[in-house]
Amino acid sequence: MSKRDFLTPIGITLGFIMVMFGILTNAGLDGVTSFIQVSSIVIVLGGLIAALLVNFNVNEVKLTFRVVREAFKKSDMNIKELIQLFVRLSERARREGLLALEAELEEVEDPYIKKGILLAVDGIEPEVINDILSAEITALEERHYKGRTIIEKAGEFAPAWGMIGTLIGLVLMLQSLTDPETLGPKMAVALLTTLYGTLLANLVFLPMAGKLANKTDEEIFAKQVIIEGVIGVQSGQNPKLLEEKLSAFLSEEDRLVPEDLIDEEEQVKEAANEA
Repeated sequence: MSKRDFLTPIGITLGFIMVMFGILTNAGLDGVTSFIQVSSIVIVLGGLIAALLVNFNVNEVKLTFRVVREAFKKSDMNIKELIQLFVRLSERARREGLLALEAELEEVEDPYIKKGILLAVDGIEPEVINDILSAEITALEERHYKGRTIIEKAGEFAPAWGMIGTLIGLVLMLQSLTDPETLGPKMAVALLTTLYGTLLANLVFLPMAGKLANKTDEEIFAKQVIIEGVIGVQSGQNPKLLEEKLSAFLSEEDRLVPEDLIDEEEQVKEAANEA
């Protein structure tokens, strides 16, 4: 399941606010209009879209909007909850047998976990289960990479089209050197396309691609936990040993349960009293 990731829109909005703040503090409200140039916007956005259409095929272009939406979502998959799920499955499998796990799957929403458990129930060898589930991870990584490439390329093309717009503006400016009074305004307009392209690349496209890469890493990490959990359940590992094994995927802080924290606090208090 996915939830809304508010950090992405907050970050983009904050970035634009900072740019506007810089303009307002130096040029005031009247100066804001000088940073809006329709022709520059058309050159950057139009050129960017054209370049993406040339670089990618139809199916890849169709993925663009879906990929962008993913940057505004976050996964609610919790590694601790995954570990507890497999500990519970292991306990039931040892108590009632692997076939009893089919009833547990009704409460599981993740199709990857369901597939792994069903393979285990069917008696597939652990090595084969590992190969099948790992192949899905490889395919997922490839799909995510292709989708992310569109955003990364947009981040590469945007500044280039900004420079193209600037060069067009400079050529037009050089053609009117006989009128010195127009040089300043025309130079300002020429530079705006570079501003637009750089802003889109470094505030929208490249950070968004970075977030998508992080999401892919998190999803792959969770699936690796699932693979180890499925194989552990099928092999009949002791639930406590399985929990200890899967806890290796947690950080040191996450491994501490509330009881551990309470014990540590009591130890600190006792040490302080003794001192």
